[in-house]
Amino acid sequence: MKFTGTDKYVATDDLQMAVNAAIALQRPLLIKGEPGTGKTLLAEEMASALGMRLIPWHIKSTTKAQQGLYEYDAVSRLRDSQLGDEKVKDISNYIVKGKLWEAFEADEQVVLLIDEIDKADIEFPNDLLLELDRMEFFVYETQQYIKARQRPIVVITSNNEKELPDAFLRRCFFHYISFPDHDTMKDIVDVHFPNLQQEIVRDALEVFFDVRKVPGLKKKPSTSELIDWLKLLMADELTAKLLHEKDSSSALPPLYGALVKNEQDVHLLQKLAFMARRRG
Repeated sequence: MKFTGTDKYVATDDLQMAVNAAIALQRPLLIKGEPGTGKTLLAEEMASALGMRLIPWHIKSTTKAQQGLYEYDAVSRLRDSQLGDEKVKDISNYIVKGKLWEAFEADEQVVLLIDEIDKADIEFPNDLLLELDRMEFFVYETQQYIKARQRPIVVITSNNEKELPDAFLRRCFFHYISFPDHDTMKDIVDVHFPNLQQEIVRDALEVFFDVRKVPGLKKKPSTSELIDWLKLLMADELTAKLLHEKDSSSALPPLYGALVKNEQDVHLLQKLAFMARRRG
């Protein structure tokens, strides 16, 4: 069972090695990288390539680790007891299974995605150490152990917004997705737009990487934003000539709203263009 990328996902050799190493070691794969580099999409394409079901758990700032295991709905049980419902006698009727429970009880091996773990409280990773290590947990309300029938392939993504605990990191296989270089980005564009004229691709990538190189940019455009920008260029039937004729005297790239996402960066690019015109 080897992951080599898919028709929809360009995986570098280093990334392929990391995925396959994590699978061989039966360790969670911790993927870090700046937003828009395809971390979440990796888990989806891994599941597709390996012929497995994906179970996604998207983490929010309010998410607690217990929710991934199960939750006891005491409010519903109290309401049903007041209504005289017979099902209150069985507490298991009020146990809501979480994503880890769903992955553990699957008959076949699945891919479990814990997406953007760094959004949660700092104690969130520590609270899952035992469960991810031993692949089991205890349900106190029903006095039962839930153990994984097939050890899931666990993919954990992080945007590096906060540091993760050392004890958690020790249990993971780590890989940082570096921002794609020019050749890799061209391969990614070709996957999404196989029939796009190469002249347009060349000129668009030149503009894209020029914007990323601007010093002081608050948010550099990502891979996903490049794809969105190309979609707009195609939809508006803007030709390679429009991009090719763009020079430093132009304030911003055409349809820049797909690439530049805050007013500080817009003002910075306009200021640089103005200075370039003055020098010209």
